[in-house]
Amino acid sequence: MANLSHPSEFVLLGFSSLGGLQALLNGPFLMLYLLAFMGHTVIIVMVIAGTHLHTPMYFFLGHFSQVLLTVTTVPRMLLDLLSTPRVISFTGCLVQFYFSFSLGSTAFLILSDMALHRLVAICHPLRYSTLMSWAVCVQLAGASWVSPFLAMAATVLSRRLSYCQGNAINHFFCDNTPLLQLSCSNTSLLEFWDFVMVLASVLSSFLVTLISYSYIVSAVLRMPSASGCGKAFSTRGSHLTLLYTGYGSPIFLYVRPSKAHSVDLNKTAALVTSVLTPCLNPFILTLRNEIFKAVLWR
Repeated sequence: MANLSHPSEFVLLGFSSLGGLQALLNGPFLMLYLLAFMGHTVIIVMVIAGTHLHTPMYFFLGHFSQVLLTVTTVPRMLLDLLSTPRVISFTGCLVQFYFSFSLGSTAFLILSDMALHRLVAICHPLRYSTLMSWAVCVQLAGASWVSPFLAMAATVLSRRLSYCQGNAINHFFCDNTPLLQLSCSNTSLLEFWDFVMVLASVLSSFLVTLISYSYIVSAVLRMPSASGCGKAFSTRGSHLTLLYTGYGSPIFLYVRPSKAHSVDLNKTAALVTSVLTPCLNPFILTLRNEIFKAVLWR
């Protein structure tokens, strides 16, 4: 095999193993993508236009929907299902990897911001206006957006490896694992740094969220009123469901050592994260939210 130390382009294999059947996937995936796009657009418009939604809780929710609207992988995948060859430039591949991982990290950090907000609202209601002032909310959201993009810059620049295993990426987008599998360089240090990045974004936000909800559950169970206890649990149920669907696949994808991954399992988990979860989130966030429904039908 020729040494492709600096390939000018990569070929995205996507779902080529399905042959002609892969074109049939375009319709269902496009429908799910459009549902997700419309759902999150409605949420953002409602948060901006609805005066009843100008609160820290919906401020973070609006930012979360903005992250999921900024999709970097699905539109390209939909086009590739209908066209050949599925070629992406070397620079384009690194840019796609940079934005997909950075935006994913931003989503997790905003989820932890939402959990901290709920912790303050339930456990420290008398100090809520001080601890969750608009200045604090803007700082939390700003850090969630900026820090992943700064941290990922060095990671992407370090991807200029020697690629001597060809230039065919067995995935529908430029993800970490298939890129490393094409390299003949020693990637041990790079894999360790990737794991540190996952700890700093996915697992740290998951830990913050887990600890926050441990305190929340403890506080709710001590409530003297059974109706108040039930209301608190019902209003937090949608967020817990969101956490379950949001963290499951990414933890499966990125916590294990990169080269130990099964590419087929990775593609399935990535599909759940990029197509199915964003489609379900608007329904999870709004169906049991009486304030949202009131603003929507006003």
